[in-house]
Amino acid sequence: MKITRIETFLVPPRWLFCRVETDEGVVGWGEPVVEGRAEVVRAAVDVLAEYLVGQDPLRIQDHWQVLTKGGFYRGGPILSSAVAGLDQALWDIAGKTYGAPVHALLGGTVRTEIPLCSAIGVDGPAAVRERVRQSADYGAYKVKIAGDPDADAAAVSAVAEVADGKPLWLDANQSYRPSNFLRLLASIEDVPTVYCAEQPVKSPDWQGLATIRGRSRLPIAVDEGSFTATDLAKIVSFGAADMVVLKVCKSGGIRNCQQTAHVAQAHGIEPLASGLTDCGIAFAAAVHLFSTMRLALPAELNGPELLDELLVDGLDIDGGRVRVPDRPGLGVTVDEARIRDLAL
Repeated sequence: MKITRIETFLVPPRWLFCRVETDEGVVGWGEPVVEGRAEVVRAAVDVLAEYLVGQDPLRIQDHWQVLTKGGFYRGGPILSSAVAGLDQALWDIAGKTYGAPVHALLGGTVRTEIPLCSAIGVDGPAAVRERVRQSADYGAYKVKIAGDPDADAAAVSAVAEVADGKPLWLDANQSYRPSNFLRLLASIEDVPTVYCAEQPVKSPDWQGLATIRGRSRLPIAVDEGSFTATDLAKIVSFGAADMVVLKVCKSGGIRNCQQTAHVAQAHGIEPLASGLTDCGIAFAAAVHLFSTMRLALPAELNGPELLDELLVDGLDIDGGRVRVPDRPGLGVTVDEARIRDLAL
């Protein structure tokens, strides 16, 4: 089997999809998540496609080595996402070819349903309380904080008041300095349901992360500071994290995200599952992968919560839980006509 054609579809305001077609009529779909960089991610996919056309789609590991260690790849969010979208499509083709869901090719599930975590954006106490009430079916809450210790402490306390004892996962998105973050931690010591804090400092500041971890009563998670399994291995040597946030698109695809999870397991680092407001294709890819892991908290895959449509059929989402697809490949039927109609 050979790849004969790769198409990309840019759908405003935030979606990019790639369709990989083979000479045997098997088609795979992927979703490189763009986060406001749609045109440059699309350009990266087009460059990578020049290598893949004419190749055997089932040699996924070989292609991943070329795309990430050759002249194409420099790390970071743009090319990681581009590689991840094509990687998803190749896994979709492999599953359809072998007649197996992607999770079976990865070693099988440890659960057939995944509980989900609701995303609570940065806002005042009244607004975040209402947001929590609206997502009462979810098993945990990921609370965004923005670098102001007083305002963030008020928001965390407000969420805890109405969260019915469910765990709170704080996400600082690199907004703090170590000293300010330690001040925040001191001010929320009386909130027992705060489970962990994610990426308080800038992504390259592994030493700052280690400083916080050494003085924190909470587990500290690394996200933007760790793109690959190699990154996480170095972070372990710094003593900088208790947990790691796993994202398929950040990692450059399904297999490398799995490899990062293996490094985490080998070093006693707990895994947290997340996404980038993925539409249905990337969401399905994440569900397949995370169904093979024992996660520390419900998965923060917020596409179904925040998007009006997912552009796929076959996802079984019930409140704050998603059933793992069990059909071949990614297990979803892409609404190709709708994507073509919406695409620029």
